[in-house]
Amino acid sequence: MTGFVTKENVLNHVFLEQLLIVDDEPLIRSGLRTLLESSVRSILECGTGAEAISLIKNNDIALVLLDINLPDISGLEILEWINNNQKSTSVILISGDDSIDSAIKALRHGAVNFVRKPHDIDDIRHKVHSALNHLHLKRTNVLMTARIEQSERLHRFLVESSPDIIYTLDDTGCFTFINSRIEPLLGFTREELIGCPYFTIVHEEDLDRAVYAFNERRSDNRAIRNLEIRLKCKQNDKFKIFEDRHVVTMLSAVGIYEKETQPSADATQKKRYLGTYGVARDITERKLAEETITFQALHDNLTQLPNRQLFKDRLELAITHATRNNSIMAVMFIDLDRFKLVNDTYGHAEGDELLKKVAARLKNCMRAGDTLARQGGDEFTVLLPDLHSSENATIIANKIIDDFKTPYTVKGNEFRATASIGIAVYPRDGETADILLRNSDLAMYKAKANGKNGLKFYCPESNSFYQDRIMLENELRQAVSKEEFELHFQPQVNIKSQRIVGLEALIRWRHPVHGLLNPSGFIELAEENGLIASITNWVLGEGFCQLAHWRAAGFLDLRLAINFSPLDFERDDIVELIFSHLASHGIPGEFLEIEITENLLLNDAPGVVDKMRLLRDRGVRISIDDFGTRYSSLNYLRSFPISAIKIDQSFVRDVSQKQSTLPIINAIIGIARGFGLHLVAEGVETGAQLKILSNLGCDDMQGYLFSHPVPAADVKNLLVNMPMPADCLALPVQPLSGGSPFGTEKIR
Repeated sequence: MTGFVTKENVLNHVFLEQLLIVDDEPLIRSGLRTLLESSVRSILECGTGAEAISLIKNNDIALVLLDINLPDISGLEILEWINNNQKSTSVILISGDDSIDSAIKALRHGAVNFVRKPHDIDDIRHKVHSALNHLHLKRTNVLMTARIEQSERLHRFLVESSPDIIYTLDDTGCFTFINSRIEPLLGFTREELIGCPYFTIVHEEDLDRAVYAFNERRSDNRAIRNLEIRLKCKQNDKFKIFEDRHVVTMLSAVGIYEKETQPSADATQKKRYLGTYGVARDITERKLAEETITFQALHDNLTQLPNRQLFKDRLELAITHATRNNSIMAVMFIDLDRFKLVNDTYGHAEGDELLKKVAARLKNCMRAGDTLARQGGDEFTVLLPDLHSSENATIIANKIIDDFKTPYTVKGNEFRATASIGIAVYPRDGETADILLRNSDLAMYKAKANGKNGLKFYCPESNSFYQDRIMLENELRQAVSKEEFELHFQPQVNIKSQRIVGLEALIRWRHPVHGLLNPSGFIELAEENGLIASITNWVLGEGFCQLAHWRAAGFLDLRLAINFSPLDFERDDIVELIFSHLASHGIPGEFLEIEITENLLLNDAPGVVDKMRLLRDRGVRISIDDFGTRYSSLNYLRSFPISAIKIDQSFVRDVSQKQSTLPIINAIIGIARGFGLHLVAEGVETGAQLKILSNLGCDDMQGYLFSHPVPAADVKNLLVNMPMPADCLALPVQPLSGGSPFGTEKIR
């Protein structure tokens, strides 16, 4: 038969695929073109929405890869134009937006799929292939439909090969025809359903809506279009399912009426209603994608817990409920203690596994109506509605703390996690979601400040404390930029030579309101907020400038001691920075002494040792400040290139009152001698302390007995005229070997 289209020649027909890539990034367009080019594809590209509409209008575009964010109009507007102009062009949305609302909206407006930036090559190739395959099928159906009147065979082919369920019902709602698509989709054979009522395959919860669709009598543009209906799968059959053994379909239906054989003279006579014709399209995958996108938008990807947004929504709803019922509720803020140790020791992958285990444990501690969410990092929040009293929150918090006593397994090793918990109670501690979250966070930090592994309720004093702390931090940042700091210097005296051999540089902050502040009031804050590096740079520059000035005045044997933060040694450039300052001021390395605390030696030992050795190789002295008060270990005295140790003033202060202190000082002096280390006693305030320390063999001292820390302008007078205490003058004067201020200690 001339012009007859068979199944075989339709399937063998080759369509020239014309693709359009729309993106304002030329590199992305080029990459997609390279990925999708083939001998049967013609690929166009443009960078704006206006160009895209023009190309779609003037070309037979099969598929558009469309970026949602374009410089002139959005991808959603282009989708709307395609729909309004009834173009057969398919669209795959490409989005780099964190928000998922636009992706969902695009799917609902007809986009066949979406891809997130950055692209996954296999994913985008698969989705383009699937879209084109689907487009081929649609075009095939169009070709067949154009010739449907030519042959019942062609009609059967179209119906049976359709990806949709096609059916007819009689006027009682029973199936009279259904295509073969029903079997792979729902598991029923056609023979099982012919003669059965439509509700045999309709989900029970959708029956009320389905009754109008499956009994549709209208045949004009008011007929049912794209109604979402769930269809049941046959039990005990392994077919594609969604949730509880059903598929989601988009159903369209029209009424079927008998044809008039002759025109009727009676205009009021109606055609006889025969039944309903309908098409049900499987949108399960699209629905699942929408559900997945919605879930990901409101849940944490790692723990699957509600995220910050969902938690806040539920909290606001709980506040409304509590207000209506005049009840109380609580918000709990949980932060894991020492979690950074796991990440630093075992890596972030093991840290993520620990967070998932923690989330599972925390869920077991909750009540049925509570909400556990992940705020981010190692922080969790808990919503506790309908409490009888605030003590109920204490019970749950203690349950969490007790549960954490059971160790976790991290890479085959036991890890004992602890948590700091802050609690804010509604309405006592706040009446809005933001205030309750903020106050529970403040209470958590209070629990951390009190030793961690505990709980604290919010109190107004905490708010005042953190407001003052925030203000102080802002003022400290301004102080760094305006250089509101000063250096004061306290002399270190050798009692045998009765002269100053060194100066310890002590930073002060000239606060515009509070006056001169000691470092104890701001150094810890500077370390927490990343300002310590700038402060250290300033101290080095100012300290070396003053030392160079005194050396020019003839005090060539004077050494300068500068305190360093443990965070300074985490910097890769710290050694180069010190050498640069020494060189720019013309000061040999042996006239610098770096004072560190013992806890620095516990962190990243190999890296710290390497930096210390580079400094020691240039003659820089390294001393341990406050020796004996923290984690004293003979092992690091043996392993680290230490030059000197300082006896902490807490031991010196009690030396004349408590004989029990003497064995400790004796031990420290013995350690210094055994390792060939220089020794300095700090905090010497009385003649009695001077005599005892001198008799024990400590020759270098500093403290108020000799001088308070003084501004740089007063140092020169001290160097020339500082009076020595009477107890010091009673000792015989012994000049230092070679005039060196360092004596004969072992250089390591």
